[in-house]
Amino acid sequence: MSFHSAAAQLVTLAAEGEEHGGNHESLSPFVTGGCAFLILMLLLWITTRFNRDR
Repeated sequence: MSFHSAAAQLVTLAAEGEEHGGNHESLSPFVTGGCAFLILMLLLWITTRFNRDR
């Protein structure tokens, strides 16, 4: 497979992705990121509670 044919296949694949979008309408990046941040902060708090001797 040459570089040109591989690049052409990748361009075709990327163009197909534009039609579907990949994101659901109900998903908000701010809500998703906020929830991920809160979960990570909770895990950090739990970890620090177990490491009181340090």
